Amino acid sequence: MEVIDRLNDFLADHGIVRAKLPTPSVSVVRLQGVIGAVGMGRRGLNLAALEPTLKKAFSKHVRAVCLQINSPGGSPVQSAQIAGRIRQLSKDNKIPVFAFAEDIAASGGYWLALAADEIYADAMSVVGSIGVISASFGFQDLISKMGVERRVHAQGAHKSFLDPFKPENPEDVARLDAIQQDIHRQFTSFVRNRRGERLTASDETVFNGDIWTGERALEFGLVDGLGDLRTIMRRKYGPDVRFLTIERPMSWLERRLGRVGYAGPDGVDARMSWASDLISAVEERAHWARFGL
Repeated sequence: MEVIDRLNDFLADHGIVRAKLPTPSVSVVRLQGVIGAVGMGRRGLNLAALEPTLKKAFSKHVRAVCLQINSPGGSPVQSAQIAGRIRQLSKDNKIPVFAFAEDIAASGGYWLALAADEIYADAMSVVGSIGVISASFGFQDLISKMGVERRVHAQGAHKSFLDPFKPENPEDVARLDAIQQDIHRQFTSFVRNRRGERLTASDETVFNGDIWTGERALEFGLVDGLGDLRTIMRRKYGPDVRFLTIERPMSWLERRLGRVGYAGPDGVDARMSWASDLISAVEERAHWARFGL
């Protein structure tokens, strides 16, 4: 901007019309939903599905890429891979990234936000949940009452790890705990690496799996400010900034048959699609419900 101002001053001194800056543009990528494969439809957020969208977003013609995040988390692997790809594209194209938390950016959702150079949230957004969780059920008493005999044949001492139809094995629980500790360590390491000295709260406060409003997250240094995408981008790039929404493309099958499936002569495909959507909805609902949403 300073160079342009000097040029305009020079042109004005010589009676020449001022130079006009091209209208700045920013890409907007929406990251909504559970991270990873969800239900039979597998429409969750994953790197394979997002790759074309992310590559398109980091066009040479944009000044920045904005991530609109509304996710309760999910797969730690996909969270790390998506965030890693965003960082790589940002570095290769020298384009800054800004993340905006909507209703929730928790667990893996916050991991995605960490891919940004700056993170913003609404004062009432739910942010945090820097932890690891695993939940399941035990059915051993149920099948016993029903007179069902469980038969399992496996090779490898730990192949039936955490079998829900057997009493919980303390050794299995210890192994799961070790895996969770390793994932939690990698998560906290990424938070420290990306937030650095901006973190103001203690490790015991930040890394205990708790959640906070955007206002409290700002106090702890988990986000850089409060505000919505349009307000912040106009503040940074001027009132004329253009927003280029990059839509996630539909698969070939979705383009041919639509997102709700194809109803064959006997209605079987339609029923399978309906069942798949129901399973996906239940799985997603369970993730959101953990945060009261």
